[in-house]
Amino acid sequence: MKFQWPKLIEIVMGLVEDIYKRRQPLPSMDAIYFIQPTKENVIMFLSDMSGRMPLYKKAFVFFSSSISRELVNLIKKDTVVLPRIGALREMNLEYFTIDSQGFVTEHERALEELFGDEDNSRKGDACLNVMATRIATVFASLRELPFVRYRAAKFLDPNTATTFRDLIPTKLAAAVWNCLLKYKETSPNFPTSETCELLILDRSVDQIAPVIHEWTYDAMCHDLLNMEGNKYVYEVPSKTGGPPEKKEVLLEDHDPIWLELRHAHIADASERLHEKMTNFISKNKAAQIHGSRGGGELSTRDLQKMVQALPQYSEQIDKLSLHVEAGKDMKIPVKIAGKINRIIGELGLRELGQLEQDLVFGDAGTKEVINYLRTKLDATRENKLRLLMIYAAIHPEKFEADKASKLMKLAGLLSDDMNAVNNMRLLEGSSDAKKSTIGAFSLKFEVPKRKHAARKERKGEEETWQLSKFYPMIEELVEKLSKGELPKNDYPCMNDPSASFGGSSQAASVRATQGRATQGQAPHSVRARRSTWARPRGSDDGYSSDSVLRQASSDFKKMGQRIFVFIVGGATRSELRVCHKLTEKLKREVVLGSTSLDDPPQFITISEKMADLPAWKKGIHEVLVYALHNLLPSPQVPCFIN
Repeated sequence: MKFQWPKLIEIVMGLVEDIYKRRQPLPSMDAIYFIQPTKENVIMFLSDMSGRMPLYKKAFVFFSSSISRELVNLIKKDTVVLPRIGALREMNLEYFTIDSQGFVTEHERALEELFGDEDNSRKGDACLNVMATRIATVFASLRELPFVRYRAAKFLDPNTATTFRDLIPTKLAAAVWNCLLKYKETSPNFPTSETCELLILDRSVDQIAPVIHEWTYDAMCHDLLNMEGNKYVYEVPSKTGGPPEKKEVLLEDHDPIWLELRHAHIADASERLHEKMTNFISKNKAAQIHGSRGGGELSTRDLQKMVQALPQYSEQIDKLSLHVEAGKDMKIPVKIAGKINRIIGELGLRELGQLEQDLVFGDAGTKEVINYLRTKLDATRENKLRLLMIYAAIHPEKFEADKASKLMKLAGLLSDDMNAVNNMRLLEGSSDAKKSTIGAFSLKFEVPKRKHAARKERKGEEETWQLSKFYPMIEELVEKLSKGELPKNDYPCMNDPSASFGGSSQAASVRATQGRATQGQAPHSVRARRSTWARPRGSDDGYSSDSVLRQASSDFKKMGQRIFVFIVGGATRSELRVCHKLTEKLKREVVLGSTSLDDPPQFITISEKMADLPAWKKGIHEVLVYALHNLLPSPQVPCFIN
């Protein structure tokens, strides 16, 4: 789980230490061990507690996942240590939560290891097995047994070369199901029948979501502010008149304003923050007096009113001023929202964002991309790279032969920069596009003049805010899964209960569950025009945002069966947002899991590393691209390429 160590130490313990580091003996104190059930860890624990002078008085041991019988017997054999053990339990907590509906397995190099080196399948299998163990602990800790569905490999026939990449979701689904069967057989509290649904995908299902500009408050913060995880560092004026002081804050669920606005469009969030600050200042006595008097003296009556309102004022102004400028009278510098809007203007992101979305929905193409690269010479390297990655995902044929080199020169990028673009085809190898047996990268485009879109515009949903039309593919997949409309051939079930799974029987079961959950509730409209799922009302006065925390912790058991989606190769903040949105829309808690949660700069860095393999491992097309970029004196097309 995701612990905040300072708070944990303050509340529960006096000291946290690493089992692999040399530690001072504390024979008068009890120790809590939270360790993975590996042989190395068990031997280290036994060494700590053996002998006449053990490191600790008593040991309470908690394993992060199931421990093997062999290791249990190893502990039992040590008759010296056995009386010194106060507890020996399996906690099933080999995952890190990222918010109330998201978790990661901490496999940050999964994209590189699983999609990069095609030849090292043994290493890939080992990675997937560890991943499966960690995913299984999620269900063990929640006492859920899922129907395990996965994205099937395409074109499994004797004439098609099937690669390790094609089989990643299949292999992971099988490994997860094996782990769940062990829990089912050994754990008395584990369900005996399926209670939820799990859909296993990989990053190839949506290559655009990791790099497109997502215009919500949460995504913009992590994309533009150089945050370290959820930690935001900002400067405040020094109380002594010296240089500005740096302060750190965590943008997490404990901040009610962040919780309320994180999934709102940046323009909407800015408006609402301004409303909150204005209303707060107009209603709080301390703020009114502070702003109206300026540098003048305060009367005794004013001082009394100010003191009475001060505790509430100080608490709320700290919350609000982190996100929005309080105004000149309040002497608070521009904070998060203002800084983001300034960066958007400086980098010209509105125009770039419009081009990105036009590309995705088929309203722009090669002409517009070339025009942008020619005219926007001040565009940053990263933004040009992200544009080309989106373009490559939609129009891969535009990067064949010497076309990639021409685009690279037009964008003013180096060959090393283009590795991220070229490696989009490593992900495409697992997509729905049919591959030839020699590994060439191609898609069918029989009608060049036809509108070429990577997304269909969703009916019943209007674009309230500019640049809010884009949606990640998992939104469509989860909705189909919930309705029982996800094709069984494309997304089979590892523990298929009947031939009709994914069809009428399963859909009826889900609808029945939802019906029981929503009895007595008003019908939920799926045609909501505004993002009401991200905007609880009644909080514009700057005081009542704390109610959002209570709403966030509502009883999900009143809803239908949970839906879990796991993405191998990293998830995005837009996908996490969609899970929160669909929870309200479908009346089923949708939980997102992944190997990591990647912001665009991280994804680009990882994509570039995937190209650090020898050229002979990349297939015929990759060898040609490598040669064109690095070996030939000038771009030219080999005679055998059409």
